Amino acid sequence: MWDATRRSFATRVRRLMRARIARRFVRRQDGSAAVEFALVATPFLALTFAILETAFVFFAGQTLEAATADAARLIMTGQAQTAGYTAADFKNQVCARIYGLFDCQNGITVNVQTYSSFSSVNTALPISNGQFNTANMGYNPGTNPGDITVVQLYYQWPIYVSLLSNNLSNVGSNRLLAAAAVFRVEPYK
Repeated sequence: MWDATRRSFATRVRRLMRARIARRFVRRQDGSAAVEFALVATPFLALTFAILETAFVFFAGQTLEAATADAARLIMTGQAQTAGYTAADFKNQVCARIYGLFDCQNGITVNVQTYSSFSSVNTALPISNGQFNTANMGYNPGTNPGDITVVQLYYQWPIYVSLLSNNLSNVGSNRLLAAAAVFRVEPYK
């Protein structure tokens, strides 16, 4: 009988100790900040990286726009035509206006076309079946003052944080950045 009482007492003491330890653990707040940070850190960091990536994409787009406007001026004023620029020469001029943000020689695609009227100008993105299509691109700056010319630059910017910025990608896992300048060539002869 004494053994049964002793076991019963020992069982009660163990339960009491477990309850006390459990209450003490529940009341302790030493690690609460770490647990809360662990719960919030992943979405916070993902959102931060998505915001930064979106900012980089917009900055790169603005840089491409500025380079397009600056390089298109060479054709608009007749400098490219009188100097006899080839497609490679014009691309080198474009790359000279982009400072370290892009892999210019391998990544930038240049399209220069001449049209008979402004209404026939096509500035739609050359994307077909989710792929960048360069089939109809070339270098034709026109030969006469008054020609309507379109200068387009394209760059496929890689998207790394695609979980939160799915709509940023429009060509596979890349964002096709595009910039265009449409103008009438000034009298230069």
